[in-house]
Amino acid sequence: MTAYVIFDIDVYDPEQYGAYRELAGPSVAQYGGRYVVRGGPASTLEGAWDPKRVVVLEFDTVEEARTWYDSPAYRAARAIRERAARAEAIIVEGA
Repeated sequence: MTAYVIFDIDVYDPEQYGAYRELAGPSVAQYGGRYVVRGGPASTLEGAWDPKRVVVLEFDTVEEARTWYDSPAYRAARAIRERAARAEAIIVEGA
């Protein structure tokens, strides 16, 4: 079943975040994922959620998404992101 990785990212160091993006993008493709949403404008319809930068990735399965997230390629990117931004992320199965 298709899986989606959804991030809400608050970037506080745009230069470092650029370095993260240079590594993260190829790692997503390497593990069979694709970007569905990559930080476009977002507006809240209900509740108090105020997302900063929404990123949605699609993988064929939850297992593939987890393999990507735990991969050496993404761990290197994630270490940079953690210095450049605060992020919240989930994995959810699609319909």
